[in-house]
Amino acid sequence: MELSLFEIWESMSLLSRLVAISLLGMGVASFAVIIERTWVLRRTDRESMEFASKSRSQFADGDIAGVIELARRFTRNPLARLTAIGVQTFQANERKDGGPAAAAELTRRELARKLELYSAEGRRGMGMLASIGSTAPFIGLFGTVIGIIVAFQGIASAGGGGIAAVSAGIAEALIVTAVGLIVAITSVLFFNYLSGRFDRLDMQMQHAAGELIDYLEGAHGHGGRDR
Repeated sequence: MELSLFEIWESMSLLSRLVAISLLGMGVASFAVIIERTWVLRRTDRESMEFASKSRSQFADGDIAGVIELARRFTRNPLARLTAIGVQTFQANERKDGGPAAAAELTRRELARKLELYSAEGRRGMGMLASIGSTAPFIGLFGTVIGIIVAFQGIASAGGGGIAAVSAGIAEALIVTAVGLIVAITSVLFFNYLSGRFDRLDMQMQHAAGELIDYLEGAHGHGGRDR
């Protein structure tokens, strides 16, 4: 006896259908997060390279005002936003009590706070991806249990243990289990991949923040013409 997916769906109980729909919904949500975060990372890499390339010559010429103006063109890019905030924070505090040293420390603290904020923004949706990866197998297992119960009910109704009596329940159990594993494995693999990408991005941002502070401290003595 061959069972099609449509026949299996028709034979499923309401609870089994809810489990299957839940797993499919989790799969769609996981896929949406994977696509959206991958696109964000690619856009961030592209814009960061463009901003770094254009701002490098401006930093070399001491054109700080030009750097800030350039950063305003990359409103969604964390590197550009971080650079603008760092420069503006340093300029706002360098003439106060404590001088450039105090301004550099205040800038370092502000950049550290912004780095945490941008890291959290970048990882938006990753928690859901991790939750799906950890819970989908158990939801699939729950569907398996339901399928086995259906199989035993088939045996009881048929008064015997022939293949026809249990095939629908076993097929239901195996399909739900497979869906749960596919969703979980995909979510975990891409969670690890995206986490690695975001970790590298965080390191690059921290390095850029350190270089910016070093530049601002070093350029203070001859940067007056740029402000």
